[in-house]
Amino acid sequence: MGRIFDTLDDTLTTWIGKQPMFFVATAPNDPDGHVNVSPKGGTDTFRILSPTTFAYLDLLGSGIETIAHLRENGRIVVMFCAFTGAPKVLRLHGRGRVVQTHDPEFPDLVAAFAPPDDLLGILRSVIVIELTRIADSCGFVVPRMELVEERQQLVRWSEHQSERSGDGWKDKYLYANNQHSIDGIVGLDFPAGDPELTDAETRRYSSSGKSL
Repeated sequence: MGRIFDTLDDTLTTWIGKQPMFFVATAPNDPDGHVNVSPKGGTDTFRILSPTTFAYLDLLGSGIETIAHLRENGRIVVMFCAFTGAPKVLRLHGRGRVVQTHDPEFPDLVAAFAPPDDLLGILRSVIVIELTRIADSCGFVVPRMELVEERQQLVRWSEHQSERSGDGWKDKYLYANNQHSIDGIVGLDFPAGDPELTDAETRRYSSSGKSL
């Protein structure tokens, strides 16, 4: 039988810390809009900030669904499932908000993760969630799998873009891909002004194939 928890206690916190990935689901207000589910991974990209609050580092991607949905309605659920050890699924329902790079609290939030420089280079925002429901379930049909290694493709890709295009490449990439969700909901802000993209940059960044 599944259980409901009031807070993220020490047992849950320890278990979460052992899981190599999690899944994030959001949806737009429009019932005809597209529901989104995204896999998230990477060492030290998830932090429990209090017994009822957690955050994760939002890395570069060609999609902006989670951020757009959160800015529209704040609804979110994060799911962990055990691929080793005892079967277990944990769902964390809550109200999420997006802390962008220009927001005053962004530096302090990032400092709580102490990310390495290679992660800082691909960081897009921080997602903060206030919990409204914590529940586990059996997870009997989740297969056993072993982690081989963390993928480094996103880091290597960003380093290549920096070498190729120099400073400012990330703003141009975000502008080309992260202004709106697939349903036209507003994604990231660009308070410093819209980056100017050449036709070649628009084609390159819009077809890079990096999805999040």
